[in-house]
Amino acid sequence: MAQIPNLGNAPINLTSIRDQSQKELITILKNIRGKKCLVIDPNLGGSLSLIVQTSLLMILEEEKVHHLMMIGEYPLYLLPLDEDILSFELDNAFKECAVDGDMSSLWYIAKAIHKLEFSFGLIPNVRAKGKASVRVADILNRMQAEEPVNSSEMGVPEINTLILLDREVDMVTPMCSQLTYEGLLDEFLRVNNGAVELDSSIMGVQQEGKKIKVPLNSSDKLFKEIRDLNFEVVVQVLRQKATSMKQDYTEMTTTNQTVSELKDFVKKLNSLPEITRHINLAQHLSTFTSKPSFLGRLDMEQTMVEAQSYDMRELLHSYGFEHMATLNNLEKAGLIRKQESKSNWLTIKRALQLVVDDTDTANPNDISYVFSGYAPLSIRLVQHAVRSGWRSVEEILKLLPGPHSETKRSGLASSPSFNTLPGAVSNTDKVGDGRRSLVLVVFIGGVTFAEISALRFLSAQEGMAYDLIVGTTKIINGHTVTETFVENLG
Repeated sequence: MAQIPNLGNAPINLTSIRDQSQKELITILKNIRGKKCLVIDPNLGGSLSLIVQTSLLMILEEEKVHHLMMIGEYPLYLLPLDEDILSFELDNAFKECAVDGDMSSLWYIAKAIHKLEFSFGLIPNVRAKGKASVRVADILNRMQAEEPVNSSEMGVPEINTLILLDREVDMVTPMCSQLTYEGLLDEFLRVNNGAVELDSSIMGVQQEGKKIKVPLNSSDKLFKEIRDLNFEVVVQVLRQKATSMKQDYTEMTTTNQTVSELKDFVKKLNSLPEITRHINLAQHLSTFTSKPSFLGRLDMEQTMVEAQSYDMRELLHSYGFEHMATLNNLEKAGLIRKQESKSNWLTIKRALQLVVDDTDTANPNDISYVFSGYAPLSIRLVQHAVRSGWRSVEEILKLLPGPHSETKRSGLASSPSFNTLPGAVSNTDKVGDGRRSLVLVVFIGGVTFAEISALRFLSAQEGMAYDLIVGTTKIINGHTVTETFVENLG
């Protein structure tokens, strides 16, 4: 299965975005005369593999060619990771903004969104929460004034609302262990550019010491079906599919089948590689999720989310004073701080119903299923922003880090209108061909797969009038967020 994702079912024409990026790269290469040697940094290789099949390039790695190099620019502002995920590929944006005071990444985020607007129309409604998000909204308005998208020529904009969220607004969620299938794959195996790399033996291939890459995107129909489910449910689904396949095989060998029935069975066999792939992955994940240490961690997280006391003293005594720089970075970023007054967490938790006691992971009716009882704070905010605007949670927003803004934008550069919205955008807004309008939710500082699953769950609800699409500086989990701030002394 190819790592390059199929974008045919995207709620917006992301194929055109990828095609444009592909053409720009090939044009750059064609404009260099003569034979070319393209040397790709390993950190870039994964990103480029999501845009262009490597068979289109002559990709070699060679040393001592610095005197032959030509330095140019490839303006890759955003990258479709899947049919509903866009990445700005700004891995260090959170640390740069929160610790180093470097806000340059915010310009690139605004530029990427403005580039989207030239393809899909000016986004009329913008809601932002957090210092970085409010600044991106401001930069976006300045870009529109300087290089306007004329909405009168483009008709009804395809993206109706932009919601910008700083990661620092909700640092609780990425620190919780994700319990969706895709989330757990990232927690334990690290999903990079839509694939995991692991020992071939895990996938049933007997090649001593060889690593293989397993693509994970919506081109895999079974993965699309199970990626957002709680892992407990995934195990049940895979068991049912394997049992059904076994029963079909038994029927085939013990009874006479018509040609039509044989054809149906062969069609089912086509899904066997996918079932086998995910049974192998799920079995490997189970070796981690069944460990007492993992279960103990879940118990500790639940205790902390419910705001009960948990003793976490003497960090330096436990881990060593060489971690002082790291702890200083974590404090600057707001991940840890000295508690000098009563926490607002209890008030926030109750007001937004963040802890749900009777969560049914098999038949969920709330986003809390992604953490088996904890509803991600970030997605609760999105829920309110889409349904009734920021006004419904105004007092709660004030308790969370950073300012918030809510503006309505006009396509006419001469008379921009930045009025506060009365509430939710109209549910009747649709694009020209009758499709549902889009809400683009952008996470500045990263988003977890569990949060993406929660957004997909919201989008699929009967009362939801919009498709939701995610934009992010990078995909994160608790480990990768913390690693960003690690700085060893000595």
